[in-house]
Amino acid sequence: MLALRLLQDPLYRRYWLALFVSQLGTWMQAASMGWLVLLLTGSAERLGLVVAFQFLPSLLFSLPAGVLADRYPKRTLLLLTQGGMALLAFLMALGIFAGVLRYPHVLLFALLYGALNAMDQPVRQSFTVELAGRERYPGAIALNSFGFNTSRLVGPALAGLLIARYGVGASFLANALSFLPLLLVLLRLPGGRGNGGEDLPWWREAGEGLAFVRGHPVVRRVVGLVLFASLLGMNFQTLVPAYARLVLGLEAQGFGLLLSSVGVGAVLAALVMAFTGRPRPHRLLLGVFFLALAHLGLFFKPLPLIPLFLALGGFGMISVLINANTLVQLSVPDRLRGRVMAVYTLVMLGTGPLGAYLTGLLFELLGGEKAALLLGGSLLLLGAHQLRRGWPRESSPPA
Repeated sequence: MLALRLLQDPLYRRYWLALFVSQLGTWMQAASMGWLVLLLTGSAERLGLVVAFQFLPSLLFSLPAGVLADRYPKRTLLLLTQGGMALLAFLMALGIFAGVLRYPHVLLFALLYGALNAMDQPVRQSFTVELAGRERYPGAIALNSFGFNTSRLVGPALAGLLIARYGVGASFLANALSFLPLLLVLLRLPGGRGNGGEDLPWWREAGEGLAFVRGHPVVRRVVGLVLFASLLGMNFQTLVPAYARLVLGLEAQGFGLLLSSVGVGAVLAALVMAFTGRPRPHRLLLGVFFLALAHLGLFFKPLPLIPLFLALGGFGMISVLINANTLVQLSVPDRLRGRVMAVYTLVMLGTGPLGAYLTGLLFELLGGEKAALLLGGSLLLLGAHQLRRGWPRESSPPA
């Protein structure tokens, strides 16, 4: 199995383990962010606005980040983005512990952290191919997704325990410290390579990535489906905190367990991908169908089955993202990789502001079970049915 063979490479193993620790802290912070906003404001609409602020920079910075990823050594860029996010998390923890943090500070943090994350995403995804090698990339994406979603499973539960014992600031401090192993590993990795600057404005270079996405039939369809699913079905950062506190009336530990249910499904999806090998386009449609079932299941509010439906949503979300990411990465030439992945990141994260805010607004105005869940689930189900007409069923392209 490609994923296990890749772990035998000591260079990649160190990078993967350090990245896993960082992602664990990131999910602890993500869970704590939603809880912090609800403690400060008690408003799902305000929470949706924070999530929107966190994803808004993707609209502005994803394409320039793709140009940078193709021009300059990716390791250097990652040191800057990862170090910046560590510093922001540390400052956030200080503000919480000092008792001076207010809602506008959370909005500013979300905007700055989102800007660094928007720069980080296309660089890190391109760096994975550079470090693992193109022929080993399907194993690398399955392995990275397994680590990412295991941290999604464990991180919120740890955050719930930390919040209950030490307060919400402890999760932000834990995230700041979690970046240190990755920064140390990056410092010891080879310097990497860039393609050098071309005598073109950045928007002309970014346009090459857009032209490739438009002109490649499979990539165009995959990116379009990710746009649709991200807008309507992947807003768990808004959905789960609002559902836990405003619909079910849970406390911090119960909220963390609900988020971990999403992680259980996500880990299962990553394991399925790791054991079944190369991606298949039709699995993306199946993932959207699972997302729709999860939303409709939560609409009926069956208390014993809520973790099951959240796990189903996590499975559907990661089924879409793993297969989409791998299909796009295997289809793009190396010289355009950063710019094409920037388009993918723009679509995946750039729809977050609108989707997150709409989810929170519907919870606020009409009640989650009346609007956000039923509307989202119905549209996802209808969209999956429509998209399956003419959808490619062939295997993924060769590495």
